[in-house]
Amino acid sequence: MRIAVDARELCGHPTGVGRYLGELLTEWAAEAGAMRHEWTLFAHAPPQVPVAWQSAVRVIAGDGGTSWEQWAFPRALGSRRPDVIFAPAYSAPLTAPAPVVLTVHDVSFYAHPEWFSFREGARRRLLTGWSARRARTVITDTAFSQGEIARHIGLPASQIRVIPLGIREAVRVTADATLDLAASPREPIVLYVGSVFERRRVDRLIAAFDAVADQVPAAQLEIVGENRTRHPRLDLAALCRQSRHHDRIHLRAYVDDATLGRLYARASAFAFLSEYEGFGLTPLEALAAGVPPVLLDTPVARETAGAAARYVDAGAGHQAISDALIAVLTDQDVRHTILDRAPGVLSQYNWTVTAARTLAAIEGAARGR
Repeated sequence: MRIAVDARELCGHPTGVGRYLGELLTEWAAEAGAMRHEWTLFAHAPPQVPVAWQSAVRVIAGDGGTSWEQWAFPRALGSRRPDVIFAPAYSAPLTAPAPVVLTVHDVSFYAHPEWFSFREGARRRLLTGWSARRARTVITDTAFSQGEIARHIGLPASQIRVIPLGIREAVRVTADATLDLAASPREPIVLYVGSVFERRRVDRLIAAFDAVADQVPAAQLEIVGENRTRHPRLDLAALCRQSRHHDRIHLRAYVDDATLGRLYARASAFAFLSEYEGFGLTPLEALAAGVPPVLLDTPVARETAGAAARYVDAGAGHQAISDALIAVLTDQDVRHTILDRAPGVLSQYNWTVTAARTLAAIEGAARGR
């Protein structure tokens, strides 16, 4: 079977969808059943792929944007004659020469158009809606997103497969290790990891940190993620300078895996105040590394993290956020309660299972099922 993959998200510093695709490729490389197929990974620049996949890469010059996706990519597909196309990032060529398996992680651009410029929101809605309706199979990460796709795009929920993401084994805790992680010496670091979008309210986190630093003298706030806010654009550096404790807030757009691992090992609390997600991977990775997460109380947060988190009401002010962070940083009973529940939650997320179910969807689409 000839399988074509849109691998653009693996170019540069892969985050979000790039990490999703990278984890799938890593799992498939270790699976003989997957590697019996003929794969071609298409991108506009050399992507960051596991060694086993380097010979499968085909670079098609362009900017990697919509014009590349809708013109350069389908022209290249025509010469390869694939049996199926896997598009892991919301949209696919509308003139695709083979059945498409499309992953739609969330539909924030439908649910909250105010977070996008008129042009960008319209582009995303148009391409994702058309791609989803034309796809043979649509995959999403949670039952919440399945319902959102059905409501906003009009697909029957029965036609949308829910395949949860996985957690890296390198950071996974076990039931025996949980209490040791809860009690192990850690620094009073509040950690945020993820691309910075308006919906993730990093501005509220920065504002709430002043009260945390007032009560936890050595507290620090580490924010790791590229600033992708657009509508409006948040000046994170300026927000940090306005803090009374600006010297204890550190902004980094990107860190390598080793540095990120050290941050997870040092941190005592993880903050992710997102109002809308399709899944929310980094809070679960933090939990797997023994860092209790503080989350906004949303349907998808409850679905993914369950009881293994400290929740803040979505409409609460800065003080409620500060109180939750202080509790996680200083109260060992709170920390133990959350981390005791971690193994039961994390057992639901396994990249090997995710990859196997995704490959089954790709194979089924190619066979017309």
